Amino acid sequence: VEARGDIFTIPAEKGDVRNLTNSGVSAEIAPIWSPDGRSVAYFSDKSGEYKLVIAPQEGIATPREIVLPEPSRPYSPAWSPDGRKIAYQDTHFRIWLMDVATGTAKVADTDPYFMGDRSVVPVWSPDSRWIAYPKRLKSLLRAIFVHNVEAGTNKQVTDGLADATTPAWDASGKYLWFFASTNFGLNSSLLDMSKFDRPDTRGLYLALLSKTEPSPLLPESDDETARTRGDSTRVTPDSTRGATTATATARAVTIDFDNMQRRIVAVSGVVERDYAQLRAGPAGTVFFVEPTAATGTGGGGGGGQAGGALHRFQLSTRRAVPFAQGVAQYVVSADGKKLLYRTGGAQGGLFLVDADRAVPTAGTGRLNVALRSYIDPREEFAQIFHEGWRNERNNLYVPNMHGSDWAAMKRMYEPLLPFVMHRADLNYLMDNMGAEIAIGHSYVRGGDLPDVPNSTGGLLGADFTVENGRYRLAKIYDAESWNPELRAPLASPGLDVNVGDYILAINGTALIAPDNIYRLLDGTANRQVVLTVNAQANLTGARQVTVMPVANEQGLRTRAWVERNRRIVDSISGGKIAYVYLPNTGQPGYTSFNRYYFAQQDRLGVVVDERYNGGGSAADYIVDLLGRDYDGYFNNPVGERYPYTSPANGIWGPKVMIINEMAGSGGDLMPYMFKRRKLGPLVGMRTWGGLVATTDTPPFVDGGSMIAPRFGFFSREGKFAVENEGVAPDIEVENWPKDAAAGHDLQLERAVAEAMRLLAAKPSDRRATEPAAPTWGKRGRPPTS
Repeated sequence: VEARGDIFTIPAEKGDVRNLTNSGVSAEIAPIWSPDGRSVAYFSDKSGEYKLVIAPQEGIATPREIVLPEPSRPYSPAWSPDGRKIAYQDTHFRIWLMDVATGTAKVADTDPYFMGDRSVVPVWSPDSRWIAYPKRLKSLLRAIFVHNVEAGTNKQVTDGLADATTPAWDASGKYLWFFASTNFGLNSSLLDMSKFDRPDTRGLYLALLSKTEPSPLLPESDDETARTRGDSTRVTPDSTRGATTATATARAVTIDFDNMQRRIVAVSGVVERDYAQLRAGPAGTVFFVEPTAATGTGGGGGGGQAGGALHRFQLSTRRAVPFAQGVAQYVVSADGKKLLYRTGGAQGGLFLVDADRAVPTAGTGRLNVALRSYIDPREEFAQIFHEGWRNERNNLYVPNMHGSDWAAMKRMYEPLLPFVMHRADLNYLMDNMGAEIAIGHSYVRGGDLPDVPNSTGGLLGADFTVENGRYRLAKIYDAESWNPELRAPLASPGLDVNVGDYILAINGTALIAPDNIYRLLDGTANRQVVLTVNAQANLTGARQVTVMPVANEQGLRTRAWVERNRRIVDSISGGKIAYVYLPNTGQPGYTSFNRYYFAQQDRLGVVVDERYNGGGSAADYIVDLLGRDYDGYFNNPVGERYPYTSPANGIWGPKVMIINEMAGSGGDLMPYMFKRRKLGPLVGMRTWGGLVATTDTPPFVDGGSMIAPRFGFFSREGKFAVENEGVAPDIEVENWPKDAAAGHDLQLERAVAEAMRLLAAKPSDRRATEPAAPTWGKRGRPPTS
């Protein structure tokens, strides 16, 4: 296992944990066993760049180092069963084949469409002559490919009409297992919001590699077979079909590529789900993880950190059965007899169980693991600093580092390392170095920072004034409408607490200004608190109420702001214009849009407010709907005979979008799209200007990260756009403090005025006059006699 940049081996029963590397000055990552069990291979950056290291498993003799052909952070190493080659994936999604004896390497294939999921993982065939891997096509769906190690050729196995992933060679050498999704669809995009709420499901398939091999899933029957006279022994069908026992010498894998697509069989015993981590076990057996409802990825990623259900499918039974729960990660031993899995969450652990026998009882096989590593923070800080510098060099979306002399930047900031006294200091230093690239999203995050107890201070969801030496309620925030996730401590029906009341005591302790009210609310979040309240600033006639303060009232305050804006728009426009707020372009923004836009689709126009938008995805879903038009009507034969537009859902009148300098990333792209498609005017101030995308960020040894944006946006005119410039409004309006203090939102008011002006210039109404009923039947009447 790898932990904190060291490589450890753990005994199943006897002996002790060994730390094979014991080095705080370097990071050792991605360990794998040699097929003969004598060596462990891993990658180390001790030299300043990652090298492949092959070390004896005892951890005593000097390891062998092999220089990688290009500087890179390596991923997904796999040792061939014959011990001769190691396949791995590099920063640029290329699969390399390293010859262990000579130390030479060559590229086997490349995933040409970067999506950040690193699914192009090489898997060796039992005879070491082939590797299999998924690779993206121009359609952005993946197909299964195989590489012939001897010939150096690549062949496509699946046809690309389904998204095929995670190949696994059966130990018998007869089959290649994989997952495939036929509803992958919009999930093929990396950033688009249109894939939200469209989870893909995957079925289990196997490809018969030889054209002479019969399907192991042919129909079965319990029919009696012929008996010899006098023989009472029942003759049974061949029960070993599809469950060949692995031998010491792997049989040669023969692949007939002609008509391969016709030899791909769907495994009917596995219901389609969002499966991941397909691995082969003993012959005729595969394992895979089904993410639980709480950890599902909603897009094919699979295997959330909290873990899912590990299943085992066997051809001998043709059934998939639950094998273990809460599995975040697992591996099967080379002989297929053992399975090691790690459970997620705070109480996670390592479990070693039999892979080829009965399903283990929950909790059995837990390893008593205590990993010890000596860490000198100064040494580790230096390693993290250099790792962060390399990550930017390797991963930035353009190779010129935005014109920065990146090597010189390292030389300039590195002398400050000896003065770093805390992990937070290191983040600050690296943030400043990263700023030399002049790019948004170059965040330095996390790391081994000391645990700080969370504040448990309680909040009442209210504004106060101090009058007559007492705290008086100036405003009480409620949950507004339809927000079950919000709890307003003072707004519960029957509580009898009103604006203007004084809070005279908390839990029996008098509250008298200038004492701080939050001192008395310390430690009260989500706990019952007794307030003494009164309509006057004394105890005469005071009453006591029990409330439960919340830990955070941001949701209450934000919802109040949104609802206030909606009511202002409704008032100014006389109910003609809708108001929709988008806090970001992630799931909360998607939810907010769907909630507010369609609930007001009877309005004649809409103001879309994306100020303070925190970004997330590309808001194609929102912009597509805002630009939607209708083609006609379907009549309504009941009630007021109010016709339906076709399509039925949308606001067909003017659209205005409000922007400001605190909207960025996806909050930059959305107004850019809105403007380019000429959906309406932008009102407010220029957006932040941070339109790059982040993904595929490798972690530091202590769990922190330094992000190198992997994608940049450029226009259809062939110019990098929005990053470092933002999106300018069509109508510039500043919200000045004096106006805000007076209760005015000039940007909102101007946006409504603009929507009303556009509506007057081009009236819009969903209503239409239903034409006279058709008389098509008259033409078919027979002539009268």
